[in-house]
Amino acid sequence: MARLKTKARPVKAPKTRAKQVKRRKHKPAQALVRFNPQAFLDTVGVGRFIGKYKSGEVIFLQGDPADAVFYIQKGKVQVAVVSKQGKEGVVAVLGAGEFFGEGCLAGQPLHISTASASVDSSIVKIEKSTMIRVLRDEPTLSQMFMSFLLARNVQVEADLVDQLFNSSEKRLARVLLLLANIGKEGKMEQIPKINQEILASRVGTTRSRINFFMNKFRKLGFIEYNGTLKIHTSLLNVIVHD
Repeated sequence: MARLKTKARPVKAPKTRAKQVKRRKHKPAQALVRFNPQAFLDTVGVGRFIGKYKSGEVIFLQGDPADAVFYIQKGKVQVAVVSKQGKEGVVAVLGAGEFFGEGCLAGQPLHISTASASVDSSIVKIEKSTMIRVLRDEPTLSQMFMSFLLARNVQVEADLVDQLFNSSEKRLARVLLLLANIGKEGKMEQIPKINQEILASRVGTTRSRINFFMNKFRKLGFIEYNGTLKIHTSLLNVIVHD
């Protein structure tokens, strides 16, 4: 009897894990990269630039178009206002990690103050449109910026209370302690010897009174200056003493 020929069916090889993995859809690598706000502030890119400023060099003038936010990478920045009569007043001395020029985000068309470098500084300029976009899209930078604004608001309120209720001697002691970063991680630092005219403007008194109190602080051992200015924590006694 003749054998019936049957058609052999091809045997499918079992799917290997390697092939299964290969067929999975992978997300783009860019989606896995988290936004780093500090890296954004430390590098150049679309809508942001880094400028180097020598001591005394102007960053922007009072009355210039307010079209950007600035961030201090390194150095110190003095913010001052000049009245119509030509009288200048220093309203802030800012350090590394702080922003300025943020008024443009609230619709301020022109700068209401002049910003200049107190020492050699590295400043990031972020165009207004870029800052608005990143604040909207990146919660980490928004949180960082909001924390700065809240701290600035607390500082302004403290300055107002200081002007209303404290003597010029106490106000000078507070300004010197702030310049030396007392209260920021408990770190002491030397600062360049500051012009007494600037201190007088910041404190709201005359240069002769500043000179008198500085000599008094030095004799009491609260400060030392010889090219640089060193603030001792004992200067706090001037503020807490009634």
